[in-house]
Amino acid sequence: MNPNYTSSGLLNLMSSVIQARGGQSEHPPLAGLALDELTQATNLVLLVIDGLGADWLAAHAPTGLLSRARWGTISTVFPSTTASAIPTYLTGLAPLQHGLTGWFTYFGELGAVLTVLPGRPRYGGVSYRAAGIDPRQLFGKRPLFDRIGTPSESVVPRFIAYSDFNRAHQGSSTVRPFESLAELFQQTLRAIRPRRHWGRATTAAERRYVYVYWPELDRIGHEHGMNSAAARTHLAEIETALDAFLSAAAGTDTVLLVCADHGQLDIQPEDVIDLAQHPEFVDCLTLPLCGEPRAAWATVRADRARCFEAYCASELAEVVELMPSQAVIDAGWLGPGPAHPRIRDRVGDYCLLPRARHILRQMLPSETPHVQIGVHGGLSEAEMRVPLCWFGV
Repeated sequence: MNPNYTSSGLLNLMSSVIQARGGQSEHPPLAGLALDELTQATNLVLLVIDGLGADWLAAHAPTGLLSRARWGTISTVFPSTTASAIPTYLTGLAPLQHGLTGWFTYFGELGAVLTVLPGRPRYGGVSYRAAGIDPRQLFGKRPLFDRIGTPSESVVPRFIAYSDFNRAHQGSSTVRPFESLAELFQQTLRAIRPRRHWGRATTAAERRYVYVYWPELDRIGHEHGMNSAAARTHLAEIETALDAFLSAAAGTDTVLLVCADHGQLDIQPEDVIDLAQHPEFVDCLTLPLCGEPRAAWATVRADRARCFEAYCASELAEVVELMPSQAVIDAGWLGPGPAHPRIRDRVGDYCLLPRARHILRQMLPSETPHVQIGVHGGLSEAEMRVPLCWFGV
């Protein structure tokens, strides 16, 4: 499934949000979404549930609260991963524009492969800021909160609320950290019903935008699998807490949109392509594989390019599809431009797309194997399709 950036994707959703809150977007809004209703609502709240795939939701809670409020299904970005989708949520830009192309991204300007969200070199070490790097200058993109015409708030987990990545993308929003699902909804309720407004109606001049992020479903999927009892139980917990919030928020003139950054696939040990078993492949690389286990970027030694292509065609053809990175850009998988000035560093020479449920694994000497059951990053419908739900209170 190719990502959609022209009418029915995450980028279009964020264009609608920007326009509904008085900003200007260079991308088309989400086709069919009632922009006038979003604009007129006093509060526009966007809840992002990390890892909530549309197909998974339909399979495991077809009559649940979220499914009953489902407006439709939209496409996430490519790669279908938090490290690429959340920057789109926070900037309103496509991956080609914001330049964050996976959990591991090569920053040529720093000469290092970084774990983008934790903000540290892949091999370990201190964060951006502790190393003397201003993350706002490093990322260099204007936060969505500074592109809109209304006050905004960010309701995010305490453990990431003041991270370097979050500081670089929170802009002028007021940060409301939380430590539990219950507190997430408490903080959201406070954001849409400030104490000074209790007992009276809000006015049109008091419209606001509230961004809310919940990561636990994704963590459970990675650790236990999306087909586990733990994942299904947590979905029920989310819907119970959401139902209570909707009751408490009644009369606040709020539109709540619920969406996700990606879905997940469950894999088995035999789906892992361990590159320790492919030394000739690794010998062709100038950098460790970047991106995601389901969508990896390879930077290859110039004198080994033909060998690399031949090895992929002979030894890995049944489990991996190989594409030149420029072909990925030309196909529009990273979205429209203008392209980030360092995008060629970020995507290397080739994109490796594991077939079926396979993943690529390459370990650095400092790393220990990290087993995940639920995975994402690729182009399967399970990973790419996310639900969009609409609640009006």
